[in-house]
Amino acid sequence: MNDPILDKLLELARKRFGEKAATLQPGDDLYEALAIDSMQAMDLLTTIEDAFSVEIPDYEMAEVRTLASIADIVRRRQ
Repeated sequence: MNDPILDKLLELARKRFGEKAATLQPGDDLYEALAIDSMQAMDLLTTIEDAFSVEIPDYEMAEVRTLASIADIVRRRQ
């Protein structure tokens, strides 16, 4: 991939969710691909905020389901 933000997001997801995230793609639905619930998604969000030194409000993440969408938010917040 040629997108450092997406690369980092994929790395973070793989570190957090291990083998479940081994084949994760930027456009995959995180809840389905990783079999996670909203609490695990919020934990991932906290990890992402720390890694990119950004603050993403919960309301902005409410409808987000892919790493590609999260990457767009991170770009706007940096």
